[in-house]
Amino acid sequence: MPSSVQRKRIRKSPADRRAEIVEAAAAVALTEGLECLTLRRIAEQLAVRPGLISHYFPAVEDLVAEAFGSAASAELDRLIPAERPDGTPTQHLARFFAQASGEAYDDISRLWLNARHLSRYRPVLRDRVNVQEAAWRERLTGLIQAGVERDEFRTDDPFMTAIQILVVIDGLGAHVNTHAHTVNRPPAVAGMAVATAERELGLPSGTLARTTPN
Repeated sequence: MPSSVQRKRIRKSPADRRAEIVEAAAAVALTEGLECLTLRRIAEQLAVRPGLISHYFPAVEDLVAEAFGSAASAELDRLIPAERPDGTPTQHLARFFAQASGEAYDDISRLWLNARHLSRYRPVLRDRVNVQEAAWRERLTGLIQAGVERDEFRTDDPFMTAIQILVVIDGLGAHVNTHAHTVNRPPAVAGMAVATAERELGLPSGTLARTTPN
């Protein structure tokens, strides 16, 4: 016999609903690309009507920027947490390099490549790319500065050293969609970011590879 008691529908708060939309958009951006972000596509992802998505994001450009920002921020928090756990700066840097390479990092590399290309034509996205680039520079600079203060790293300019490291990582990531990314890449090329960090921070060659990441 069917129950006469109807299950009460739980309505999400506007903040929770918006966060859900951004999370879904970030997932699509990582796996399919920013060009695939449309109000209809995200509505399908969440099994809701497109009108609900447009209520929170009347302009799809704002959703694209939010999706990129969410994905990039989440990756930054994973690689270089703002509140670093126990461990030395050298351990944290070794952890950063261990995770910022290989297939696990390919999706975020593709997303950055995608975002930088599209930002040429999309001002809202360009502003968000600039914000995220600044956040990555600041977070890595802070880690390097912590190492200098503990006499683990030696550099007169932590900020410039952070930029050098990120430029090499970005340069290697620029090939993520090409055949050269997966084959015929000499170890010396694959390890350029680590080699740059060790050289600029006054670390003996191989230090970061030998250090157990925290």
